[in-house]
Amino acid sequence: MDVVEENKDIVVGGQIVSPGEDKLLKISIDRLPTGTLIDIPVYVFNAKKPGPTILVQAGLHGDEINGIEIVRRMIADKQFKVTKGAVIAVPILNIFGFIHFSRDVPDGKDVNRSFPGTKVGSMASRIAYHYVSEIMNQIDCGIDLHTGGGQRHNFPQIRYTDEDTQSADLAAIFNAPISFSSKLIKGSFRNAAYQMGKPTVVFEAGESMRFDDYAILEGIKGILKVLRHFEMVSKIPSKYDTTNKTIELLKRRWLRAPTAGMFIPEIINGSEITKGQVLGIITDTFAKRTKSIKAPFDGYVFCVNHQAVVNQGEALFHVGMI
Repeated sequence: MDVVEENKDIVVGGQIVSPGEDKLLKISIDRLPTGTLIDIPVYVFNAKKPGPTILVQAGLHGDEINGIEIVRRMIADKQFKVTKGAVIAVPILNIFGFIHFSRDVPDGKDVNRSFPGTKVGSMASRIAYHYVSEIMNQIDCGIDLHTGGGQRHNFPQIRYTDEDTQSADLAAIFNAPISFSSKLIKGSFRNAAYQMGKPTVVFEAGESMRFDDYAILEGIKGILKVLRHFEMVSKIPSKYDTTNKTIELLKRRWLRAPTAGMFIPEIINGSEITKGQVLGIITDTFAKRTKSIKAPFDGYVFCVNHQAVVNQGEALFHVGMI
């Protein structure tokens, strides 16, 4: 008789999720000044058959709600019910930031600059520490969901680590509209994952504190493509089963405000651009002075600042050359 190998147990917060089980678990982090306990909710979907363990996480920055909605919809639609391997889905990593409509935790620190963290450090450092010890040690690869910060709107894009060919492969499987390699940042989740040998990609789409249906759609499509690639799901619902022609960007550059004034974009995010094309203007309130922001090369614009009034030096457009 053939012996059928089973998947591994997954342990979070001292609770075991055996092969064939799905559970909602919690990692206790800290308390509010009122004494209210704050937990990180962790969904574990563990199939009976062996396969990779994939982390899908959102809300590392508490005001980046598109990723949170991507994970919520996929849980609600039972799209993480895998037939092999396991999915660890974390809808909101930074609970403190989420409840305060903030990117950071209450002491002003960025969780995504606090990895791998310490057990007795700042709040951000403790969140990172518990996350590394409870979650990251058990995964094979990760998908980290983000949006643009402030009022900057990111066209759906996947970022991978240039030094990590496995993360580049994962980005290709995800198949976002735009793809490029980006440098590792000290203290970031992706840097910690790289140091642990866990290939990770970052999906950036939309703007903080605003839902973007296209961003959410592309995020779900990419995650489902990854699950299907590893044979964790057999098929993808038809509305998500489409393939993009990914635009691979090589050289990237921020275009900044040459002066203070009112900023008026004149191009749609995600558009192809040509060298010298006017992408937007900055004008004073009296229509006396107007400055144009022009494309420095042929390529694409993949981030637009939606702040109407800007100061000199503020980032307005992120553009890339193919």
